[in-house]
Amino acid sequence: MKVAICTLGCKVNQYETQAMERLLRQRGHEIADFSQEADAYVVNSCSVTAVSDQKSRQALHRIRREHPGAVLALCGCYAQTHPEDLEGLDVDLAAGTGDREGFLTLLEEAAEDRRRRTALDRAFDRRTFEILPAGGLEDRTRAMLKVEDGCVNFCAYCIIPYARGPVRSLPLAQAAEQAAGLAAAGYREIVLTGIEISSWGRDLEGRPGLAELIETVCAAAPGVRVRLGSLEPRTVTEDFCRRCAALPDLCPQFHLSLQSGCDETLRRMNRKYDTARYLRSVELLNHYFDRPALTTDLITGFPEETEEEFEQTLDFIRRCGFARMHIFPYSIRPGTPAAEMVQVPKAVKAERARRAAAAAEEMRAAYLRGCVGETYPVLFEQPREGRFLGHAPNYMEVLAGTAEMALHNRLRRVRITGTDGEILTGELLED
Repeated sequence: MKVAICTLGCKVNQYETQAMERLLRQRGHEIADFSQEADAYVVNSCSVTAVSDQKSRQALHRIRREHPGAVLALCGCYAQTHPEDLEGLDVDLAAGTGDREGFLTLLEEAAEDRRRRTALDRAFDRRTFEILPAGGLEDRTRAMLKVEDGCVNFCAYCIIPYARGPVRSLPLAQAAEQAAGLAAAGYREIVLTGIEISSWGRDLEGRPGLAELIETVCAAAPGVRVRLGSLEPRTVTEDFCRRCAALPDLCPQFHLSLQSGCDETLRRMNRKYDTARYLRSVELLNHYFDRPALTTDLITGFPEETEEEFEQTLDFIRRCGFARMHIFPYSIRPGTPAAEMVQVPKAVKAERARRAAAAAEEMRAAYLRGCVGETYPVLFEQPREGRFLGHAPNYMEVLAGTAEMALHNRLRRVRITGTDGEILTGELLED
């Protein structure tokens, strides 16, 4: 059977799609690009916003229209959080966010008899972590390693705890085994990902912390770069920074989730920190690491956000000096507390996003200018604009060498000679 999978949403969804592709190949099936003809199409859906739900429905309608004879399956967060929508969707199989191997078995059965199947569980009843094969497609330089699933933070704007259930962690022994396997397969970088990796270990015996997981992965895959997914500020303590700074393979890029730089807004969001705690995390990382790249997410126009509160946010992000920001105007997620609050007009949300983006561009340009003259080990990935593109440990993009060079999946030292405010350029140095 030839199967094509469309992935919407976050890195965890991307990871799970890659795992399903590997499992399908192990079962003797062929993977097709989503634009190609296939026997079965899978939409691995997202439900983080109402727009995400709409994109999932649009993908399903388009596939059914363009490939009426193919098996059509839906899995992921949209199916998990909106079971009432399934009757109106012309799919052969619908499943949620759990038991990916079981989902593939049902997909095979649906291809045989074309009977409609629905397989949903109660996300809050889950207590075990489903271990899936780590990695990616063969030509990729970095691999994702999912180490955690679930979240119990219940932020006012977020539906994901209802889609993913409570925190479940990949045990240390399995994390080490998978990391070693990725290193043996030739990957040069491992990205630790999950729904909320800061909570890793809270469900395991002895409640180990994230620093212990990072140390274990680095020890299991020596010489392979290790990069962290999004962190909650509470994770960044003196002990965490001291232990992480002792790991030469840990990339000094830290994505600290912010969402707002105003304490009143953070309180309405039901975030578990204030700006003082966040700033302490920034200060610790800057103390223990040499010019770390601090990146973050920001929501503008959260319900009831005043102009004064937004100005506080602008001042705060400039104090932090982020290397990169992802900025989103608030989008209503039905079923969450924030959806019932007084909403900010759409035009105001967009205007604030533009102002925040302008500040973010200034900070990014300043960070990149500070990289000029430095030398970094760059992991090269693909040709671009006649040169080769790679990433420095701080995750800044670097162009060096020429497109004809055999640089794919190689680590080479590069002296940074310039920047255009978006990307770094440099010259290769002898190994």
